[in-house]
Amino acid sequence: MRIDEDRFQNWLMEMGGAIEALRESLPADVAIRLDFTGDSLSAIERFALARYPSIENIKRRREARLVDGMARYVGEVFRKHLGGRWIVHSDACNAFHGLPQLVDMTGQCSPLCPLTLVTASVDRRTGDFIRTVFDNAVRNALDSLRAN
Repeated sequence: MRIDEDRFQNWLMEMGGAIEALRESLPADVAIRLDFTGDSLSAIERFALARYPSIENIKRRREARLVDGMARYVGEVFRKHLGGRWIVHSDACNAFHGLPQLVDMTGQCSPLCPLTLVTASVDRRTGDFIRTVFDNAVRNALDSLRAN
């Protein structure tokens, strides 16, 4: 879902409630694992792979709220471990135009779009895509801190 700046501010204010709604909509064995650790990203990805057999399935309009919740959760895991802040670009030339993304994370030069991590994980179907991106980002952050 692409959003403008005003809707983005509302989206940010609803972060806690949206993540709680995600927890309530997930099976109990998945929801209990959402503790904002790297391991919890694997639980989210396993759930997404089980629910969505293809990229077309995850893109269905009726899935938007659940997918948004997963993207918010994934983003907050990254943000809690690597810092940074949420932004949305209004520039139509930006690859993530209108999509919430994280910037200014420790050791990261590029913005991170959690929604694309979730959808790419369904497309790639490896079962460890999101966790691998997270582990690499944490490793880059540690290397960056050591270098300074």
